[in-house]
Amino acid sequence: MICFFLSLFAQVFQPGWTGVNERTFIAIKPDGVQRKLVGEIVQRFEKKGFKLVALKLVKASEDLLQDHYWDLRSKPFFRGLISYMSSGPVVAMVWQGLDVVKTARKMLGETNPAESLPGTIRGDYCVDVGRNVIHGSDSVVSAQKEISLWFRQKELQHWESSSNPWIY
Repeated sequence: MICFFLSLFAQVFQPGWTGVNERTFIAIKPDGVQRKLVGEIVQRFEKKGFKLVALKLVKASEDLLQDHYWDLRSKPFFRGLISYMSSGPVVAMVWQGLDVVKTARKMLGETNPAESLPGTIRGDYCVDVGRNVIHGSDSVVSAQKEISLWFRQKELQHWESSSNPWIY
């Protein structure tokens, strides 16, 4: 029993999930890819000072998307969301940095673009809530779950950024 709890503790509180090593999952949705916003969005995260740990262009399967959006399965828009998210390629990314989950959510703006401030990604590029360009984890726990759904451990890069002393 103790081994089980130690194993669970090691999985949840892995090194690299706190402080400057906190990680978040960000996905540029099919509309963002089609509208050629990938470079601009990546640039915003880089300019903020976050470190890119993983990135891939993927056509997400319905199974992956159903797992990812599991908490929305009872909502009337769930089937449409899965259909939309599987309609084209998605750019899946992992970003790392101090308070990256909370800061990334602010950078994204509100889920409803009409409520997003200018300067946020959704405030600058979105009009319709059903085409809001980007997804970001809403907590460290969600980030851990989402990263493990979209990436294998060996796909996460471990590297040191030469800019760290200039950011932290």
